[in-house]
Amino acid sequence: MNIYVNEINGIADAIVSMYMSKRSWTREKELEIRGVCENVLTRSGKIVQDADAAELAAYEGWLERLTNWGWRHITMLRFVDISVTVEGLHRAGQDDWDSHAARFHNRIIRSSTRLADFGYEMSDWYRGKVIPTDEALALLGIAAPDVLERDGERFVKTVNGYIREDMKDSSDVKRGLYMLSIPSNFIFKVNLTEWAHVYKERNKEGTANPEVKLCCEAIADQIGQFQPRFDRELFLKIKN
Repeated sequence: MNIYVNEINGIADAIVSMYMSKRSWTREKELEIRGVCENVLTRSGKIVQDADAAELAAYEGWLERLTNWGWRHITMLRFVDISVTVEGLHRAGQDDWDSHAARFHNRIIRSSTRLADFGYEMSDWYRGKVIPTDEALALLGIAAPDVLERDGERFVKTVNGYIREDMKDSSDVKRGLYMLSIPSNFIFKVNLTEWAHVYKERNKEGTANPEVKLCCEAIADQIGQFQPRFDRELFLKIKN
């Protein structure tokens, strides 16, 4: 399984939002914030290594205030969006992740078992832990027949079982034999406030599937590499 945090955006918007409630906002202040963020952040939202010291200090001051206030005033942190691509989480774990689709505002697209074919594939976490029946028979030197007949119907051998011959090319039928250990790729987007809820539910201290926990913690690690102030302590504090 590979995890890729692609970008974090909306930080300038979140900082600007701090100045709205008490009417301390001015257009000049907003342009200053946006200019500094543009200079100290890469396009993907990482801190520029050789950023101007004064601008970086201003940015860090704003971000410190944002995180100090944002965990209670959670709308501020909803301006911050995180884009993530996951490669190879097993399908059952994908289903667990899908349970948070409302938190992602439905911004999640995954590999379809209807539109794509899967062979004898397995996610990294399951590899070496389970042996599919077809593989077990091959190890035992037992050759399964290519065709079976039942009630006058012919069934042909395919991945993980048999399909009625007249439906052997039907994607809707083929996926009925796919195992939940198949690897699934997906991309999703989540704001910082909603990510905090997902982290609370799926982190290593919880009861999620082990590979889902690994996925969650790897995302948390990479978010911290982008923005060190967006850390696990903050995720656990955010009231959502």
